[in-house]
Amino acid sequence: MSKFQGPKVYGAVTVGERGQVVIPAQVRKLYSIKTGDKLIVCSKPGAPIGLIPTEQFNQFLAHMTEMMSKIKKVI
Repeated sequence: MSKFQGPKVYGAVTVGERGQVVIPAQVRKLYSIKTGDKLIVCSKPGAPIGLIPTEQFNQFLAHMTEMMSKIKKVI
């Protein structure tokens, strides 16, 4: 049986005067986030904030566009 792997807390960050936060080094390393990388910020009211590297987001959109095209052909 596999061990449950729920969310993990990597520490706390402080919002600076300009609204900036520092992503903890352990998270940057885990997700290969480097200086200059662009991230998509997503959320909905009352939900956690998510950060997605733009390249991964673009790949997801391309895949979904391809899948929708295939579905339209079937319909």
